[in-house]
Amino acid sequence: MLTRKQLELLNFIRDRLDRDGVPPSFDEMKEALDLRSKSGIHRLITALEERGFIRRLAHRARALEIIRLPEALEKRAEPESAPAPGFSPRVIEGDRVAPPANALPVSAVHALELPVMGRIAAGVPIEAIAEVSHHIAVPGSMLSGRGNHYALEVKGDSMIEAGINDGDIVVIREQGTAENGDIVVALVEDQEATLKRYRRRGNMIALEAANPAYETRVIPDHLVRVQGRLVGLIRSY
Repeated sequence: MLTRKQLELLNFIRDRLDRDGVPPSFDEMKEALDLRSKSGIHRLITALEERGFIRRLAHRARALEIIRLPEALEKRAEPESAPAPGFSPRVIEGDRVAPPANALPVSAVHALELPVMGRIAAGVPIEAIAEVSHHIAVPGSMLSGRGNHYALEVKGDSMIEAGINDGDIVVIREQGTAENGDIVVALVEDQEATLKRYRRRGNMIALEAANPAYETRVIPDHLVRVQGRLVGLIRSY
């Protein structure tokens, strides 16, 4: 069984192959599915390939081949059959499906636009981030107290055991201090920015990964500046 996004992507690839004879680019797929990064497209394509719906052809750019279609898409391509004799469909205005038991009422959600300040490494530190790449709407309830907030796109897998994956958007509250155990944006030697769990050990700072494949970095405190604390996460599928 495919997810809604997997079905949307497979249908988009099928339509482009039918129309142009070549599959769409990753940028076109990202735009068509309204995803914020191409890493989400990579995950969807991998899932479709693992389930036997598409095949990637080696050593060729934009080389995708559809092997089979799920029943939902095959039925869509078939012409609709005429109603059985004597059968007349009836549409009842105002029909509503009963909500699930214990369902909560839907209410308006207050949202704010935050700047996405490029990418942050959850792995080997990358260069410090200083420019806005785009903006993203964030629920107001996710913002922690007063102060400025910004967002970053995660690159790497060193925080996966904390539930932070490559391609996720993290919401950061600007602050220059942190408590032990906080996940922070740390600036190392004023050159490299990284997302790690913060722990102080005397006059040393330990920047801990949440992935056993990565070692904890222990750095003199005068070489580490906290740039903000993690307060929320946004994931696209």
